[in-house]
Order: sequence, then C-alpha cells, then structure tokens
Amino acid sequence: MFSRLSRNGLALFAFAITVLVSFSATAAEAQIEQVYKRPPEVIAKVVDAPFTPVISASPDRKNILILQRPGLQGIDEVSQPELRIAGLRINPRNYGPSRVRYYYDRLTLRGLEGGDERVVTGLPENPKISTTRWSPDGAHIAVLLTFADRIELWVVDVASAEARRLLENLINDTYSNTLEWTPNSAAVLVTVVPDDHGEPPKAPTVPTGPVIQQNLGRKAPARTYQDLLENEHDEAVFEHYATVQLVRAGLDGTVASLGASGIIDVFSPSPDGRFILVQTVRKPFSYTVPAWRFPLAVEVWDTAGKVVKTVAELPLADDVPVPFGSVRTGIRRADWRSDVDATLLLVEALDGGDAGAEAELRDRLSLLEPPFESDPRLLADIDHRFGGAYWGDDNLAFVTGWWWKTRNAKVWRVKPGDPDAAPTVALEYSFEDRYNDPGEPLLEPTGRGTEVLVMAN
Repeated sequence: MFSRLSRNGLALFAFAITVLVSFSATAAEAQIEQVYKRPPEVIAKVVDAPFTPVISASPDRKNILILQRPGLQGIDEVSQPELRIAGLRINPRNYGPSRVRYYYDRLTLRGLEGGDERVVTGLPENPKISTTRWSPDGAHIAVLLTFADRIELWVVDVASAEARRLLENLINDTYSNTLEWTPNSAAVLVTVVPDDHGEPPKAPTVPTGPVIQQNLGRKAPARTYQDLLENEHDEAVFEHYATVQLVRAGLDGTVASLGASGIIDVFSPSPDGRFILVQTVRKPFSYTVPAWRFPLAVEVWDTAGKVVKTVAELPLADDVPVPFGSVRTGIRRADWRSDVDATLLLVEALDGGDAGAEAELRDRLSLLEPPFESDPRLLADIDHRFGGAYWGDDNLAFVTGWWWKTRNAKVWRVKPGDPDAAPTVALEYSFEDRYNDPGEPLLEPTGRGTEVLVMAN
C-alpha cells in the first residue's frame, strides 16, 4: 500500500515538474524578440531586384536625370499610418499621401551627348524621393524628399550636381499639385503647412449633436464612394490636413507667402509669369461625395496673391448623373494656353453634364484673355467630351475629345486667332483600337515651362 502511494506521488511530482519546466520554457520563448525572417539570399535578390531606372530629360535637352526604383516597398513604408477621409489617402505624420512609390538611393545626372554619370551630392542618406521637377531652363531640379514626420523641398544645381534644402517650411503634399516652377526659373511655387496650423483636431469623447443631412427636394443619383466625411469632426480633420499656404521660394533664399491659406485643388503660373491660376475648395462640404466634388472657386491671382479675376464659382457637385462621361455643370476646367502669354481655355458642358441625355453638342471651349474684363470668346463647340489641347500658334491648335458610349475619339483642328474659323475634324478613331491609334503630336519646350507643337518650316 505504501509503495503504491509512493509511486503515485512520484508520478504527480514528476508531472508537476514537467508542467513547470514547460511553462517556464514557453514564458522564456515569449520574451524572445520576434523578427521577420528573410528568405535565402538567392530568392531575396530576385524579389528585391530594382525596376528599370526612370529617365527624365531636361527641357533644354542637354541632360538626363536617372532615378532608381525599388522592386518592392519596405515594411517601414507599408506600415505607415493611413488616414482615409473625403476620398483621400493621407499619411497624418508627414502631411503627404499614404501610398507612394518612392525613388530611392541616389539621383544621377548624365549629358545627353555622352559623358560620365554624376551622382548628386548633398542629399540625406537613403533619401525617399517622391517628386522631381526640372526648371524651365534646365539648370535646376526641384525635389520633394519624404521623411517619417515631414516632407522637405530641396533643389539640385545641375552644373555642380549638388543638392541643398531650399525651404525651411514643411511641405503639404496631401491634395494639390504641390509644386510648380515660375516661368523664369528663378523660384518654385509650393504648398506648405501654414505656420499657425496647430495640432490636428481631437475626436470628441461625447457627440455634441446629431448628424443632419439636408434634402433639397431634387433628384441626385450618385455613385457609391468610400471613406467619405461622416460628421463635423471629420470635416475639421479634412480641413486641417488639406489646408495649405502657397509660397514662392526663390533660388536666392527669399520666401514670400501668396494669398490666404486655404484648400488649394490646383495651381499653375501663366506662361509669362504675371498671373497664377488657382482653384480652391470651398464649403459646404458633403457627406455623400468625395473632396473633388466639393464647391470650387476658380480664380486668377497676381504674383502677390491678390485676386485679379474670379473665373467661376462652382457649387457642390452632388448631382452629377451616373452615366459614364457625365460631368459637373459650369466651367469645370481652366488651363493656360501654352503658346501665348496669359490666355485661359475654359471648358463647360452644353448638355447639362448628362452623358445620358440626347444632345448634338457636348462641350463648349472658350478663350479668356487678359486683363480678364471682357466675356470669354468662343473657340469651338464639340460633340464629344473635351480631352485636351495642343497649342501651336494663332493659326493652328489641336483639340481632342472622347465619348465613352461609342469609344469614339476625335481630333479637331482649330484656329485660336480667328473667331470666325469653324473647327474641322482632323482625325477620328476608336480609343480601344491600339493598332490604329495615331499617337500624340510632337511637342517642344518653350523655355517658360510649357510645350507647343513642333511646326514644319
């Protein structure tokens, strides 16, 4: 009897020791730092092989910029926070987009006529380069460098292949086109985080009131969008991250703020540098459509940021018809004519923006000339949606258009300097027919940051 109890007691004791040792081993393993394991080097080299470098030619056709692209994004990039709001994808840490394929490692310059490659010096170690932009004269390159908590504007001197930080202000790259060179190549227009911006709005712990949406008694069919604004806090967060200050950063170190801070959708200087076309987002915001459907103001500013002309004030576009090819009403697009000093091309729908409606004509193209006091003059009415324009001179320009339902594309020849000249169809084809796609006209730089048609002598 005694021996049987002893054997049972020993068995229990042995079991307890085993459990204790097992628990201790598990606890020890849990304290060991866990890291991602790499595959064999031969596989890693295949997966991480860089893409073919990107080549960018200078406007003066003297140099090329060579940019390296990684095969895959690093874990440090894909693990960055992402704020999804008003249809945007924002990294709240650095006021930039959350999904970017960066250039990396180095910038390299090389002459188009040959010669040795020159690696740009002066950049931080392991730079993440999101944007590069040649100056119109080809002497400098503006570069946006992304860090974990900020975005900086740098500039590369092509002759010396040296880079330097151009601006102390932190760049805001969340929404607008962010940077443009002035036509004289002396400065960069760039959107920055306002000095008095403060901290991002904190979410209220207790709702202050209900979310109210207004029905205006009209039909407003709309597509389904993701990550829209949902309440007043979302509105405040969107406004915080999208608000910018437009500044002029000179190569000589001067910095000047232009106009008031706001949510700038797009901006561009006129070819002669006297004006800036600025499109800003206005309130009221919407909980049913993304930011690019919010109310807009299209304005012409002078170089000090003063409003010279309000070209258009567009209401909230929450009633754009569903058929493909439908657009908002009013002047939905304004662009500078590239071959003259400061003339605007304005585009608006003639069919109420409804691609499903029967109409002979779809879009109207007009020209607005400085000092922007007279009414726009007609350039052409077309039976397709406007696609783009290629400018040559007063006697020749090409206007492109498309129509989704028929997959038809057209190219019209127009005479911008002759108001009485009717547009004539130069080309017509299916934009799905790759074999018979005529391509695009050959363009050449003007030295002012624009391009024009290459004209036969």
